[in-house]
Amino acid sequence: MRAEDRSSDPNTDAELPAAVLWDMDGTLVDSEKVWSISLAETARWLGGELSPQAREAMIGSNMARTLVLMFDDLGLDHDPVRMADAEKWMTARTGELFAAGLEWRPGALDALRMVRAAGWPTALVTNTERALTEMALETIGREHFLVTVCGDEVPRGKPDPDPYLRAAELLGVAPDECLAVEDSPTGTLAAERAGAAVLVVPCEVAVPPGPARVQRRSLAGLTADDVRDAYARVRTDRVA
Repeated sequence: MRAEDRSSDPNTDAELPAAVLWDMDGTLVDSEKVWSISLAETARWLGGELSPQAREAMIGSNMARTLVLMFDDLGLDHDPVRMADAEKWMTARTGELFAAGLEWRPGALDALRMVRAAGWPTALVTNTERALTEMALETIGREHFLVTVCGDEVPRGKPDPDPYLRAAELLGVAPDECLAVEDSPTGTLAAERAGAAVLVVPCEVAVPPGPARVQRRSLAGLTADDVRDAYARVRTDRVA
């Protein structure tokens, strides 16, 4: 439901989100493990070994920041040509791994179907670039989303709010009337900065608590009431 429709609908519940915005990697599909392989192999292609600390810092990050973290971790100069070559190599390798198939996170597919059945507009909001996202959508299914926003389609990726702001704009809703579903500190911060309430379902790393965040161990068993309650809880906390 678009923002103008909500404002004119007497049955609209102010405690319901205007839209649900989904992260992809680590939230819907278990692709962080795939990224771990391609990142480690890219580091070796560059002549080094990626540290666990650097890999953790990359979770949920965009490509530009990931490359900076990698080159810093390997003690390499930020040579633009070499970084561009590394990006191409990593994208190609990740594409090969994506093409082999992606596993759903527990409960994710049922949660997507439930949200659609409940009538909430949805967006996919990811730091992954469009070419790889299109490959992932072969597993996820494009029918679950009215719009998709990728990391290479906005001025700044997560943890900046641009991807979430763009998704809300495309859906015609206010960002602070949305519920984002995220798994990482980086993505959670991006949604929070956009003004959205965040349902946090951690995957690879813990996400610190915060006033705009409701934590959940898994998407398994997620109901429409859970979505409503998470959004309403954040709204209540903000007012308080």
